[in-house]
Amino acid sequence: MSSIAAIIFLGERPSWIALAGALLIIGGAVILTTNLSQLRQTGARDAIVYALITGLFIAAYTLWDKQAVSHFQVVPLVLDWGANVGRAILLTPLALKYPDQTVAEWREHKYEAIACAVLIPLAYILVLTAMRFTPVSYVAPAREISILIGTVMGMRLLGESDAPRRLAGACAMVLGVVGLAVG
Repeated sequence: MSSIAAIIFLGERPSWIALAGALLIIGGAVILTTNLSQLRQTGARDAIVYALITGLFIAAYTLWDKQAVSHFQVVPLVLDWGANVGRAILLTPLALKYPDQTVAEWREHKYEAIACAVLIPLAYILVLTAMRFTPVSYVAPAREISILIGTVMGMRLLGESDAPRRLAGACAMVLGVVGLAVG
């Protein structure tokens, strides 16, 4: 959705190779995350609707971020810092409302929380930096490569099955990133 919106609203014109790469990434992500036999189950349609709404919001904030860092020249570190301050303001009252649960969560998941507090902003600052000089239609699909990491972790740590389907999806995504890089 981000790539389509960037083409429509920002006037980006990716090459055919880059578009093919983006489609391979999207197709690979669908292969990795979709079990077609489950689409007929109760609630599957609701899940698809929620996924599409989520994608719409992600596309909107991705385009906003692109404009902020490239058009308005907001420094990526400042943009991320501002977002983190906003989240802290919104979440602090919740933490104060449930102090026992907050302390228990911190004691049990302190190292994971610290890792997330460092790695998530770092990853997003790198994405914002890439968007300063690279079209959204190239950056947004490449971000989805993180699904590969989740897939590997799911197979290795959680014992998820259906390796051939997952391998096909992963290969499509890797080829897609190559297409973006070449295009």
